Amino acid sequence: MAWFKRKNKGIQTPTEAKRDTPKGLWYKSPTGKVIDTEELEKNYFVSPEDDYHVRIGSNEYFQILFDNNKFKELDAKLESKDPLKFVDNKKYTDRLKAAKEKTKLTDAVRTAVGKSKGKDLVVACMDFSFIGGSMGSVVGEKIARAADYSLKKKIPFMIISKSGGARMMEAAFSLMQLAKTSSKLAQLAEAKIPYISLCTDPTTGGTTASYAMLGDINIAEPGALIGFAGPRVVRDTTGKDLPEGFQTSEFVLEHGFLDFISHRKDLKDKVNLYIDLILNQPLRH
Repeated sequence: MAWFKRKNKGIQTPTEAKRDTPKGLWYKSPTGKVIDTEELEKNYFVSPEDDYHVRIGSNEYFQILFDNNKFKELDAKLESKDPLKFVDNKKYTDRLKAAKEKTKLTDAVRTAVGKSKGKDLVVACMDFSFIGGSMGSVVGEKIARAADYSLKKKIPFMIISKSGGARMMEAAFSLMQLAKTSSKLAQLAEAKIPYISLCTDPTTGGTTASYAMLGDINIAEPGALIGFAGPRVVRDTTGKDLPEGFQTSEFVLEHGFLDFISHRKDLKDKVNLYIDLILNQPLRH
């Protein structure tokens, strides 16, 4: 039965010498389309074959919106504490530490000011990678301070939402941020300073119940999940089957909660077009 045995084993590579295929060279969209990650980045992190908008964070949005990716970050060192001494399966302080190490961020939002098509713009951008983009006291405080900066300098303000909702580890402290941020946006409205809200995938929970839907103009990316509670919760609560595409940005637009949907490659132009129109300024090219 020698033919069942391998006599010439050929080249043998020790296990410790083997290398996995480098990660991050390709991206596969939910529809199965594959694209080189370098090409994906050049295409604003949008899959060209199916137009799928890949989730991105503040680094990428700042790169898209600010001229030459130049900006000044505001309140960069502001960090969450643990006022409730929250302990579930894991201490809140441990969750924060792990999130900071993994993402290199201090919390779920970054705020910055810079030039966009030559004019000043303040942007608050949420990062879903930091505890699901949950809205805690630091998120509310940074957005409030960014709004104050916008109010003081009379600069248009933009919030890019990407959140799973309130941060349960901060309980009522988190829920207080809904009123806090909404009151700041009301001050901007009184001063006639434009506020643009961009809803990205996902925009849910307390974020939707506050600043995400309070823009002078509310826009969204294609295919984004936008809603207060998730589809399963809504279905269980109402006891009814949900319409096809429920809570997608297209569905929300059709039902009057958005002004328009913008492809990511057009975002900078459309945001500045709106600002120029509302401030009655010459259009920027």
